[in-house]
Amino acid sequence: MNDRVAGAMNDRVAGAMNDRVAGAMNERIKLILDMPLLQAGAARVNITPSLGTRINGDFVTHYATYIHDDLYSKALVFSRGNTFVVFVVVDICVMPKDFLDPVKAEITKITGIAASHIMISSTHTHAAGSVADVHLGSVDPAYAQKLPGLIVESVRQAIQNLRPAQIAFGNVNAPEHLLCRRYEMNAAYTAVNPVTGHADQIKTNPFGAEEMIVKSIAPTDPDLGYLAVKGLDGSWIGLLANYSLHYVGDWENGTISADYFGVFAEALREKLQAGPEFVGIMSNGTSGDVNIWDFLNPERYPKMHLAKSKLIGSDLADKVFENINALDWQTDVVLEAALEIVQVSVTKPDPQEIEAATSIMAGAHFETIEPDEAGLRQIYAREQILLNETPDQRDCPVQVIKIGDGMIGGLAGEFFSETGLYLKENRASTHYFTITMANGNVGYVPPAAEIDKGGYETWRCRYSCLASGAEATIRTQLLVMAEKLGKASS
Repeated sequence: MNDRVAGAMNDRVAGAMNDRVAGAMNERIKLILDMPLLQAGAARVNITPSLGTRINGDFVTHYATYIHDDLYSKALVFSRGNTFVVFVVVDICVMPKDFLDPVKAEITKITGIAASHIMISSTHTHAAGSVADVHLGSVDPAYAQKLPGLIVESVRQAIQNLRPAQIAFGNVNAPEHLLCRRYEMNAAYTAVNPVTGHADQIKTNPFGAEEMIVKSIAPTDPDLGYLAVKGLDGSWIGLLANYSLHYVGDWENGTISADYFGVFAEALREKLQAGPEFVGIMSNGTSGDVNIWDFLNPERYPKMHLAKSKLIGSDLADKVFENINALDWQTDVVLEAALEIVQVSVTKPDPQEIEAATSIMAGAHFETIEPDEAGLRQIYAREQILLNETPDQRDCPVQVIKIGDGMIGGLAGEFFSETGLYLKENRASTHYFTITMANGNVGYVPPAAEIDKGGYETWRCRYSCLASGAEATIRTQLLVMAEKLGKASS
């Protein structure tokens, strides 16, 4: 994000609440502090971008030409005594740390809730406004200025809606919509790496080479975990779900849509026969190597635009609805949270690679580029030049929030299923799931062994540049934090 856009965004955040509203919020907080019972409140605020807004998430910029369904910033707030925790899930592709830090600071300013107790994440829909540069997909300055205040407003409204509550963690098995998108290919197939020019060991998303596929190379995380929230009178407040499916993406470029994340929320509201105050939320799990493009069974899903996301989102809502009657509801709930910043090293091109990238750039035509093999070489040559100018380390926020007998982790990047499965296997609580692209985004964070294999997620660029071993360092830090929270509240 350039200085002008960042400055405008900070001005917008600073002006998000006038003194009167902030004063009213402080009075509301004081009332809540005197209540010993668990309180919960939820709200959603429409963040649908205007037509013409830039869309990122692809190799090139797209522009909003059609709004299929509205996008939201959805907030779920818990309090008990003087402890608050906040979850915000935003229908957007990614939000960088330097975008979210001022947003969290403004929430802290008007509520007193510490940044360590606030988790803001992206659903990762690829059909939303852009506040981050990803390849040739650029920031939309107007949307980057507009969105912060709307996120803050969703939290403000959720706090206003706080009331005595009960919570329950649930989990269902939903493996049928998950496919590892990284494939071992026939020896006759060459998976070209546009950065090195050499062959990778595996191919991500082998479009047009389906007959050369041997097998997908890694397991997926089949769990659909969720945190359900009701008032003491049994009326619904909200539900925060988590599923490790990247996104569906069965729309035309230019479409604005919350993808299956939004379908799930609305389908669940209908199933529960919940009122308009209910806020359903689907967050993104460890899905960096997972999607639903079935290369070996292409007739598996309907092909009409948005039909697949509707089918999957509705099916996941059905699974949660059928599981809810088995939940163990809790009211005597401890709230705790911790946030640490892990500094990880960045891998950069060497002088010879910079020279090679400069040579490729001399013949590039980015205004008319296509993401074919030649186009990718040019796009990634540009990435080498830009990556070389970035800092040598990146800050990766790692967060754990404890609610009763469950914990929710937050990781600021696109992590693979292997990471999520490892964290669940070594969890420090009865219930656990990981929300990714939370509190920032450092891009893809593959396990070290996957970096060695290559594939799109590992191609060195500003969005995939962490040193080998970063994933292990980050996941270890999360487990250490989780263990400390578990001991502190036991």
